[in-house]
Amino acid sequence: ALRVLAAACQARAVAEVGTGTGVSGLWLLGGMAPDGVLTTIDVEPEHQRAARETFAAAGVRPARVRLIGGRALEVLPRLADGAYDLVHVDGDTAEAGDDVEQAVRLLRPGGVLAVGAALWHDRVADPARRDEATVAVRELGKRVRDDDRLVPALLPTGDGLLVAVRR
Repeated sequence: ALRVLAAACQARAVAEVGTGTGVSGLWLLGGMAPDGVLTTIDVEPEHQRAARETFAAAGVRPARVRLIGGRALEVLPRLADGAYDLVHVDGDTAEAGDDVEQAVRLLRPGGVLAVGAALWHDRVADPARRDEATVAVRELGKRVRDDDRLVPALLPTGDGLLVAVRR
């Protein structure tokens, strides 16, 4: 789904919260313009190393990926308003609400927000589930749904992908 979203919005500039091993970054790059740049943020140095190896093994030119180490809430405010075609949020669940608020600021009109793990192991739809992470993901979904700046949809693929277009 990430590759299709990047292609659909003709992404040249993509920001990602939660680099992980770089797999989602590869999918994003696969849908981006050939000269597009992925800016990906992760607090874990080990994730940064693994992602760098993943990108190199896939033959991604280093100029197409900007790896930034640090907490998203410290890095995102330094990125330019309205400069991104797509922002993928797939980091710490506890900070996802604040990450999404920053992501909306970063998006150009018509840009796409993609939030991973939106179904949170099928727990979000079960009102009996009240653990902290489930409640946080549920509240994030409501927040995106109620945000007049966004046109949202929940895609039931994998662990759920909450997608929204910036008005």
